[in-house]
Amino acid sequence: MTDPSVTDLDLDFDHVPESDQSFENALEKARTGERLTVADGVELITTGTDREGIDQRRKELVLEAADRRRAEVVGDEVTFVANLNNNVTTACNVGCLFCNFKDTAHQFETGYEAEHAGFTKTPDESRQIVTEALDFGIYEVCSVSGLHPAFALNEEHHEILRTGVDDGDRDLNYKPPEQYTTDPGTYVEQMDAMSVDGVHLHSMTPEEAYHAKRGTDWSYESVYRELREAGLASAPGTAAEILVDEVRDVICPGKIDTNDWVEAMEGAMAAGLDTTATIMYGHVENEMHRVMHLKVVRDLQDRTGGITEFVPLSFIHQNTPLFEHGVVDGGASDDEDELMIAVARLFLDNVDHVQSSWVKYGNAKGLKLLNCGADDFMGTILSEEITKRAGGQYGEYRTFDEYVDMISAIGRPAVERSTDYRQRRRIDPNDGPHGPTLGPRADGSPMLRTGHRDGGSDSAHADD
Repeated sequence: MTDPSVTDLDLDFDHVPESDQSFENALEKARTGERLTVADGVELITTGTDREGIDQRRKELVLEAADRRRAEVVGDEVTFVANLNNNVTTACNVGCLFCNFKDTAHQFETGYEAEHAGFTKTPDESRQIVTEALDFGIYEVCSVSGLHPAFALNEEHHEILRTGVDDGDRDLNYKPPEQYTTDPGTYVEQMDAMSVDGVHLHSMTPEEAYHAKRGTDWSYESVYRELREAGLASAPGTAAEILVDEVRDVICPGKIDTNDWVEAMEGAMAAGLDTTATIMYGHVENEMHRVMHLKVVRDLQDRTGGITEFVPLSFIHQNTPLFEHGVVDGGASDDEDELMIAVARLFLDNVDHVQSSWVKYGNAKGLKLLNCGADDFMGTILSEEITKRAGGQYGEYRTFDEYVDMISAIGRPAVERSTDYRQRRRIDPNDGPHGPTLGPRADGSPMLRTGHRDGGSDSAHADD
């Protein structure tokens, strides 16, 4: 049966891609490095609002300007990291329409008998996964998880939430751990478990930070400070989707709004953590929304200076409710992907690094986007579950040798980097085989044998 809550969505947005600017003026400002307005950004990302569709000649001019800006800001090096994804749980009740990562939390309760594909890892299991990955040379652990109702910041938070439920507050999305077959532990326990041998732990999105303080008057800064003491090293600016509330009200009405996302990011940076920022585009939003999102990120960076990179995430539609209910019939086009990267580079004049995601785009397009303004090519991602479940087709891992071969093929230097970009090592393509050197157990040995678990050819099974 068709879900009317999905098919009856109101997509009559107040913000539309119109401007009183001209494409030519916007392009000239981009070329000279003058700070762009939202109207300028709209002209560039649409290749001109004076005509329908993408003008290919104009598009190439935008890409050329962005590639030149990339070279001026960060040079020709293409960076990547040796990392692992360890997502703790798929249990989540938020119900975002762009996501197929979550499993309804009820399925994880002790009385539920049917089979499901979800998982929850204990802190001990997370520690074992990270410990084993360190032997491959990884030095970054990324962890983004569902909002399990039994997750709390610490034991004090559990007690507060138990009291809130007893008082009849049904908006806390909380049930005690004993009601589930697997106890995920607390956020503090998971951070401590994954912080092995000095590995860089990149975790706790703004949405997770909200979950870790729900039912309290705690500040985001205090939450992130406690997580930092437990081992958290930086925070991902995911859960951003589109930072315009009329879009969030459609695709993720159960999530925090734009102001809360910004407040959480400011709290993370006030706690001394670097952050990243993302956009997840190519679904129901339009070009005006994309540029308005960039403006939110640029303003945040003006105030804080704590964003190390911007990560455009192209919507993977295949297994998501938006696609299954006919709200969208696909994701972003190749032109849209190229223009998103390019305009991000030109508009975000205070963020040095823009990432091209091979998990989202695949090898060929991912490499093309490195000539459209991007300079970073993600990481080895020894496991990736979120995009895979949404229908991603580009695998879960890359070896250093694969990285060097791909980056060398476009005539650019391959550079191993730390999460914060402060450590960098240019790799000699003729001095293989190649492996990581920046990890606590890394000695330059190849991470995986050639041909073993080839991430480029395996089809994925089943997004932000």
